[in-house]
Amino acid sequence: MVMKKIILFVSLAVCLSGCSLDVNTDPNYPSTVGSSLVLPSVENSIATVVGDGMYNYAGFFAQYYDQMPEANQYNAISEYSFTEQSQLIDRSYRTLYAGALEDVDVILKDKDATAADKYAATILRAFTFQILVDNLDKVPYSEALQGSANSTPKWDEGQSVYTGVLAELDAAESVLGSTSIKASDLLLKKNLTQWKGFANALRLRMYLRLVDAGIDVAGYTAKIKTLVDGGVFFTGDIKYDVFSDQADKRNPWYAANKVNLAMNHVAAYPIVTYLLATNDPRISYSFVKATKTSVYAGELPGSKVALSSKKNADYSFLNYYPTKPVYFFTQSELQFFLAEAYLRFYNNDTKAQAAYEAGIAADFTARSMSDSPSVMYGNGGKVAWATAADNTAKLSLIYMQKWVALCYMDHMEAWSEIRRTDVPKLSSKTANQINSDATVYTPGELISPMRNGFGDGNMVKRMFFPLTARQLNVNTPAMVPVTTSVWWDKK
Repeated sequence: MVMKKIILFVSLAVCLSGCSLDVNTDPNYPSTVGSSLVLPSVENSIATVVGDGMYNYAGFFAQYYDQMPEANQYNAISEYSFTEQSQLIDRSYRTLYAGALEDVDVILKDKDATAADKYAATILRAFTFQILVDNLDKVPYSEALQGSANSTPKWDEGQSVYTGVLAELDAAESVLGSTSIKASDLLLKKNLTQWKGFANALRLRMYLRLVDAGIDVAGYTAKIKTLVDGGVFFTGDIKYDVFSDQADKRNPWYAANKVNLAMNHVAAYPIVTYLLATNDPRISYSFVKATKTSVYAGELPGSKVALSSKKNADYSFLNYYPTKPVYFFTQSELQFFLAEAYLRFYNNDTKAQAAYEAGIAADFTARSMSDSPSVMYGNGGKVAWATAADNTAKLSLIYMQKWVALCYMDHMEAWSEIRRTDVPKLSSKTANQINSDATVYTPGELISPMRNGFGDGNMVKRMFFPLTARQLNVNTPAMVPVTTSVWWDKK
């Protein structure tokens, strides 16, 4: 059962600036709990964000789905017409600072917590700051979580946050010794080996972004090779797998969008066309055939107003899974990172191919597909390694299959990887041109929304700073357009 938070946060102003909060006291209930019971609360807070709030809007930006024609909940996201006042990230921001990071701080300051407990908490802290930076570019870090001592923390540069939490990981790992995890752990069941593998996968992800940002390329390339050569990574998937098909116990995105909102999504044109073009059986995991045509059909991004004759029945609905885990890091993504590393930094085609195929296979396993993954990369497979003529094409193949594998699994990372790699690339054709003549379009390319509030051809590269943070923290940076890249997105 998902653990309910015991600590009650009452100071919204402090909460939104990423600082400590007072608690209510009640003689019938404890106001604080030992850190051994806090770790599940950290895990739950993060799962709520990456499995619902960020998962939802990032799925639009990755063009996995779009707004259902006969519904209206997410028009602003679909048509890129949201503003800072829309507060798309505000709830996620509050949950991560006032929930996950506050609780991590409890564990790190607890004299009874083991070094392994603190190590697990530090990994989750690094993960949390990574996704915050990937959304906002700058975040409160060095002065955050100080309570009334500093209720208006400065916002640090994203690069500094990345290097800061990486240093924290190294420090926490250096004092582990022979300690074991004492805290309750819903994510990895106290398996310290898996926690170490999770930490190394996070390092690999972040090192690649630092390299691509041109930051100490030689140094971080060496760090990547040390990780890859060591081979200490997690097995299976890092997933928060606690849900049951009962009220208040279901997957958070399912509860929000299937139960509370009665559906707003239909499949997007880019992912559907690519899955069809590559004969990918995973299309049936995410989508159902359109009611009207009995074929898989995706909606052109941001087209519901311009193509008003289209109805829900014209497009593929989504499959919904009430007990689906929330994925913190998939084995598939890890294998694709390894494939990229072998190709870019070792020029080892054989190992790159093996990791690439392992990435596809891992995704088939995660989805419990009955089809063999070799249908994709075996003889005659549409995305077989041999179909790519050179390293540039092979990297594109890796990135495209990562995009596919993150669909309906980890949308936040899908959006980040699209920005880092520029794959899938943005089509040179407009949505109107594609609507008029589908043959001008290359399946899988991203498409600027037909109705685009940020200007034709523009895509979302970051989120606006939270409105509530701006209202309550004078150090919140001036507004930056969402079409401006974050620090590591240099391409």
